[in-house]
Amino acid sequence: MCYADDACPPAPPVQGPVGEHGGLVLESADGTRFGAYHAHPQAPSNRAMVILPDVRGLHHFYQDLALRWAEAGLHAVAIDYFGRTAGIGERGEEFPFREHLDKIDFAKVGQDASAAVAWVREHTEATSVYTVGFCFGGAMSWRQAASGDDLAGSIGFYGVPSRVSDVVEDIAAPLLVLAAGQDFTPVAEVEGFADRVRRNGVEVAVHVYPDAPHSFFDKTFAEHRDACADAWHQQLAFVDRHAV
Repeated sequence: MCYADDACPPAPPVQGPVGEHGGLVLESADGTRFGAYHAHPQAPSNRAMVILPDVRGLHHFYQDLALRWAEAGLHAVAIDYFGRTAGIGERGEEFPFREHLDKIDFAKVGQDASAAVAWVREHTEATSVYTVGFCFGGAMSWRQAASGDDLAGSIGFYGVPSRVSDVVEDIAAPLLVLAAGQDFTPVAEVEGFADRVRRNGVEVAVHVYPDAPHSFFDKTFAEHRDACADAWHQQLAFVDRHAV
């Protein structure tokens, strides 16, 4: 897993007031109901971010991250993966995520993410919708760029490229790849994935943090403060660059 219970997402460089926020239940195309968490900026915004967590699902880290994105001026929705096998509930330290992860279907994750994209378009004024994911969710975010959701872009931290290989030819939205140099996934593998996508005419920006470990984007990792700050800069610049 990426983030332990004491993890906390770092704050964006500019923090505005947060409006409505809290839990909700979404419904996927196959009728599955699953948990989610939404947060909205107090000021009007035409941008939104769908958050795809790590293997633990809708852990509090990702609920907090939805608030951080709202502070940054975007509507945000973080989703859970396990509505089909674990129902709707808390995903705390004791949640046996591994037994549920073994049953996960990438296509179903894509359906659930698409439901979140549709929800944010229906309930906000967003014209530019992005996805961001971490570890397992990083790969799922890149996969969503091939979903036909007409995304403005997809961001992935610590994603494993092999989980995206079957949809590379269908990726249509720009990608932002944020890689840790000390991760278990070799940087060369990440760069090779980016090159494959670029050959199809899709923009891919890759930023490697050479000294950073897996899960460095964490306020409790004081030694990686500079990498966290730059990761926020890269994400916000990516959002600005591709907004419509």
